[in-house]
Amino acid sequence: MTTLDRIPSWKKLSLFAVTWPIFIDSVLRMLLGTVDVFMLSRISDKTTGAVGMANEIIFFCILMFGFVGIGTSVVVSQYIGAGREKEASKISALAITINLIFGILVSIALVAFGEPLMRLMHLSPEQIDIASKYLKIIGGFIWIEALSYAVSSVIRSNGHTKSVMYVTLGVNLVHITGNYLLIFGNFGFPEWGVTGAAISTIVSRLLGIIVLFVILYRYLPSPIKKRDYVTWNGSYVKQIMSVGLPAAGEHLSWQSQYLMVVSFVNMIGITALNTHVYVMNVSNYFMALALAIGAGTEIIVGQMVGAGEMKAAYKRLMKSVKISFFITFVIVGIAALFRRDIIGMFTDDPDIITVGATIFLLSIVLEPGRTFNIVIINSLRAAGDARFPVMMGVLSMWGVSVPLSYLLGVHFGIGLLGIWIAFAIDEWLRGVLMLLRWRSRKWESKALVKPVSANEAAVTTQTM
Repeated sequence: MTTLDRIPSWKKLSLFAVTWPIFIDSVLRMLLGTVDVFMLSRISDKTTGAVGMANEIIFFCILMFGFVGIGTSVVVSQYIGAGREKEASKISALAITINLIFGILVSIALVAFGEPLMRLMHLSPEQIDIASKYLKIIGGFIWIEALSYAVSSVIRSNGHTKSVMYVTLGVNLVHITGNYLLIFGNFGFPEWGVTGAAISTIVSRLLGIIVLFVILYRYLPSPIKKRDYVTWNGSYVKQIMSVGLPAAGEHLSWQSQYLMVVSFVNMIGITALNTHVYVMNVSNYFMALALAIGAGTEIIVGQMVGAGEMKAAYKRLMKSVKISFFITFVIVGIAALFRRDIIGMFTDDPDIITVGATIFLLSIVLEPGRTFNIVIINSLRAAGDARFPVMMGVLSMWGVSVPLSYLLGVHFGIGLLGIWIAFAIDEWLRGVLMLLRWRSRKWESKALVKPVSANEAAVTTQTM
């Protein structure tokens, strides 16, 4: 079968088949942080708040690693859709190397500046000591997560989302076991508390990346060669960065404004901070399905755009938005019915439970708006239209979310609820803007690669 005769790659992918493993994988990845928060909450709320703030920095770094992963996912998807698998493998190798170098630099920075970063968060002296110790241990090995992000993006772009899910499941099982042994000192292991949680995280991630590399070489249609890791191709890097840098800008804008808003939460008080940490850990699960549908749609839309199937890509995204909006609304609505019980899993403080339960009710409005952003922005990037989301994101986050959070939460004294109201307004505004952009169809002219031509297919066949 020739390159032109075979079935287009995007026709082999169904949204459900691609999405459900990503959904499970997203939930499992979130569990890595939540497990630490949950288990350490048995020590004290102060410890939980400190580790929660350290995890915000770690999450910020992981998001920044994602800019190469996102660019790689989009470019590789388009090349596969265009029938250029050999080039897709070369791009994949280059992206893995870039992210590894970036991860090492970030690890050095976190070890060197962990404590000053925690001081900027306005934590108490006791919490600063706890958080900086945790951050330095995790941060020193954060390069593992950078590598994992890049390799996982490549595997997913090729449609093998289940494989990544199974690896993340294994990582979680190792992590939970390690926490049980090292936080509390069970079965004769040392009782290391926060340090034990950090070591458990590192070991589980290290085992995970080893397995991911095995999968990478087993399933790629065109295997990566060793020289591809060290061969610099400016054209490939430009394509990755044309999507990745705007994505990084958007993530940087979101996380920096979020850290600013968290400083407002700290101004309100320790109870507000602890409530925010608990609620945010649960809220991450609300958007897990939207994240999965967004990532699954991105893979399919990217391959459609690479194949020149713009009409099919437009319809695919619109269907995905409807599905994710409905399911998110249902999930959040059900969780709201058990809101007090959910918060009660983390703490028995009545003030935290009361405020947290109120925010859960607000999430019925907030989360569907966030769904628009996650799903549509992913598809805009998949089509190569990466600049518009970041421009609108910066304007809305810093022009709406930050000032409104301060006004409602601090100035008018509404507290943590006021800050979450500001989150909801920002999410809905950006969601509507993204939907209008998609419906304008301006993204159709942004494709990064053209489908393979008959002449190119002939040359490829002769050289294989």
